Amino acid sequence: MILEIADFTIDPAKLADFEKAVATGINEVISKAKGFRGYKLNAGIEKPGRYVLMIYWETLENHTVDFRESEAFPQWRSHVGSYFLQTPVVEHFTLASKSN
Repeated sequence: MILEIADFTIDPAKLADFEKAVATGINEVISKAKGFRGYKLNAGIEKPGRYVLMIYWETLENHTVDFRESEAFPQWRSHVGSYFLQTPVVEHFTLASKSN
């Protein structure tokens, strides 16, 4: 399993709207993508307006090829892109260890 982490900075005055847009975009677009396994959205405490979106994919290619190179990617961005104050930082991770 692959973990995609996307780090967003948005206008703190638009928190509720952004959270709603993410939920709608996930439910209407990303959840239908090949290899999608779930997500979590975390809101910053020290920096209001900072969010970390964690999306779980079956393989790296499910995100980088199957989703990012499909028509679904611009559909997703149409839900959330207008909220970005800067380009999101997106990275991928594999599990190195975990607690019981």
